[in-house]
Amino acid sequence: MIKADNIAYEYNRRDSENNVIAIERAVDDVSFEVKTGEFIAIVGHNGSGKSTLAKQLNALLTPTEGTLWVNGLDTSDYSNVLKVRQTVGMVFQNPDNQIIANVVEEDVGFGPENLGVATNEIWDRVLSSLTTVDMINRRQDSPNNLSGGQKQRVAIAGVLAMKPKCIVLDEATAMLDPEGRREIIEAITELNRKEHITIILITHYMEEIVNCDRVFVMNKGKLVQEGTPGAIFNNADKLSKNGLELPVATRIAAKLRKKGLALPSGILTENELAKAIEELVINRKS
Repeated sequence: MIKADNIAYEYNRRDSENNVIAIERAVDDVSFEVKTGEFIAIVGHNGSGKSTLAKQLNALLTPTEGTLWVNGLDTSDYSNVLKVRQTVGMVFQNPDNQIIANVVEEDVGFGPENLGVATNEIWDRVLSSLTTVDMINRRQDSPNNLSGGQKQRVAIAGVLAMKPKCIVLDEATAMLDPEGRREIIEAITELNRKEHITIILITHYMEEIVNCDRVFVMNKGKLVQEGTPGAIFNNADKLSKNGLELPVATRIAAKLRKKGLALPSGILTENELAKAIEELVINRKS
């Protein structure tokens, strides 16, 4: 689906008088591949380059060095831009920046309408997309009456209606409360598992990545770690050096093990932690 070959992205840093004072590298010599149907997380602290990388995945930005292919298309070739953006849909941090209509179903239909899709098919796509993100019952509501998590679901439905093969979520949960973040992660996980849509999640919330297939860790524009969530979390020291922390459940489990509780390693979620403690209590009673 995606192949990056030594890509870089540079921008000019300017002073108050608009003079170029430095050339900064937001992405520096990054290479990776994403297979069709994978669920990939890209994590890193603020300024690590992850969002700049995300914007290159659907040609909002193009590499200043190296080559990025999306479904076999070179994103630097201007003639490929439309096809690249039809292949890779973007969901951004603030859903209000993506919602433009006064009615939910009209907003979801805006994208396919601009693609020239026939009217009957547009409405089929709208109903299907809203059903997929569990917002079909709110299709005639105003987006102003929705919660942050519900608005983000509508934004995802709008992308789905354009039938992309891949969806990139660029800090799409950053402005949501914990419940809203949980809803969005559940929705995109279901999209990946049931619809086989390739998902690339850009985030700094480590709890969100535990069900991903692979994790890419970025720091100072470079790809510094890659592996399964379990493999990444097993190297807590390296993760810390890259400005990130283990998920809360993993940290609590580690502290309990230091206190002498025989909890298994590899605990990533709150449910796994609760189950491990419950089994420990049951075993002690027996």
